[in-house]
Amino acid sequence: MANLFVNVLRGHQWLYENSNGLVGHKLLFGNPTLLLRTVGRKTGQQRTNALTYAKDGDAYLVTASNGGSPRPPGWLANVKAKGDCEIQVGTKRIPVTATATYPDDPDYARRFELADKVNQGRYAQYQTMTTRPIAVVVLTPR
Repeated sequence: MANLFVNVLRGHQWLYENSNGLVGHKLLFGNPTLLLRTVGRKTGQQRTNALTYAKDGDAYLVTASNGGSPRPPGWLANVKAKGDCEIQVGTKRIPVTATATYPDDPDYARRFELADKVNQGRYAQYQTMTTRPIAVVVLTPR
């Protein structure tokens, strides 16, 4: 079943990218989705990930949940290595600065709650599945 879900997510991202954002912004479960474009810290190649997001003022919030896996997603290390990246929301491309936040940040709990609400409580569920703190990444337009 997990493989089926992964394939659905890959198909969603493919559709989002190949329609230039005309399709995919709110396709799966109605969650707002953006494309995060980073540069691989080891390869130097562009990487793209479709992620559910929440808004916090002008900033976009994404979580590095990786489905509750003990390991964070690879894109998190990429944005930590180079915070200047790009997001695509629908058809609009936006240069952003990515900042990973953790529970010691005074705004973390509020941000986590915003992101969790958009994703119908899945992030809180994922946090129970792992001992690592799930980062909330703030994507601030430049």
